[in-house]
Amino acid sequence: MERLNLLAVALGLAALAGVNLYLTVFATGLAIHFHWITLAPDYQSLDVLGNPWVITIAGVLYFLEFLADKIPWVDSIWDAVHTVIRPIGGALLATQVLGHTSPTFTVIVAVLGGGTSLVSHTAKTATRLASNTSPEPFSNIALSFGEDVAVVGGLALIYHNPIIALSIFAIAIAAFFYFAPKILRSIKAKLWLAWKKLNVPAYFDVPAELPIALPKKLVDVFSAQQVGQTTAWAVPCLSGRGRGVPANLFGALVAMNEEPRKVLFIARKNGRPFAQTIDLEGMRVAREPKFLSENLNMVPASGKGPRYVFIFPRAEVAKVELIVEYLRKHLDQDGPVGVDSDLKATATV
Repeated sequence: MERLNLLAVALGLAALAGVNLYLTVFATGLAIHFHWITLAPDYQSLDVLGNPWVITIAGVLYFLEFLADKIPWVDSIWDAVHTVIRPIGGALLATQVLGHTSPTFTVIVAVLGGGTSLVSHTAKTATRLASNTSPEPFSNIALSFGEDVAVVGGLALIYHNPIIALSIFAIAIAAFFYFAPKILRSIKAKLWLAWKKLNVPAYFDVPAELPIALPKKLVDVFSAQQVGQTTAWAVPCLSGRGRGVPANLFGALVAMNEEPRKVLFIARKNGRPFAQTIDLEGMRVAREPKFLSENLNMVPASGKGPRYVFIFPRAEVAKVELIVEYLRKHLDQDGPVGVDSDLKATATV
C-alpha cells in the first residue's frame, strides 16, 4: 500500500506537470515552505521544492507561462518548446517523490512519469491548437485559467487522497488514448492550415483553375470507386463535418463529369482507402471564410438531413469560389458564393 501511494503521488505530479510544470512546482513549493501541508515521512524528499530558490525560479517561469498562455499562437509556440521540458520535468518530479528506493523502481517510475507528462502535455497542446483557429482571444484565456485551476485542484486532491487522484488521472489518460487518433489528426490539420496561411498568401483577384489530376496517393482510391468515370475537377482538402466522414482526413473532393450532382471525397484513413459519395440533390452550397481556412458548406435546403463541411487552405479562396459556382450551376441555384446566415448557423466548424 505504501508503494501504491508513492506511485499515485509520483504519477499525479507528473500528469499535472504535463499541463503546467512551473505552477505544479511553484504551488507545491509554496505549500511546503509555508507549512500549508505537512509532508508525511514517506514524502520528505519533496522538501527540496520548498527551497526559496526553487520557489523563486518556478514562480518567475510560471509568470512567463501565465502571460504566454493568454495569447493565441504564442501559447502553441510555448507548448512546442515545452514538448521536451515538461516530460523531463514530470519524470524528475516523479522520481523525487520516491526518495531513496531501489534503482529498478526509480527507473520504472521515471519512465511512467515522463510518459504521463507527455500524454497530458499532448492533450493540452491539441486543445490549444483547436482554440487558436478562432481569432478571438477569450477561449485561450478561459482555457488558461481552467488549466491553472485544474492543476491547483489536482494538487489538493493528491495531498488529501492520492489513490482517488491517480484513478481520475488514469481515466483521463484512457480517454485521451481513445480519442488520440482524432486528436493527432486535428493537430496535423491545424498545423497544415497554419503553414499554408503563413507561406502562401490568398490572392482574391487572381483567376484560378480547378485541377483535374488527382494527388498520386489517391489515384488508386478513385479508380477503385469510380470505374469508367472521369473527373471534372479534383481539389485536395480536409474533411470537416459530415455523416460517415471522419473529421480532419487529408484527401480530395472530386466531381465526376458523368454525375455532376454528386461529389466524392476520397482519402486514406489509417492507411486504408476511404471514399464517400455525397448526393447534392436538394442541398445548398456556399463558402465560408474562417481564420485559417475557406470552408465549403453543404446543407439540405429543407433543413433536415446530413450536413457536410470540407476545409481548404485560406489561400485557395478562388478555387473554393469556383467549386461553389460549378456546383450551383449544376444544381440550378442562384445567389452569391458567400455563405448566408442559415448556412453559417448550421454548418460552421
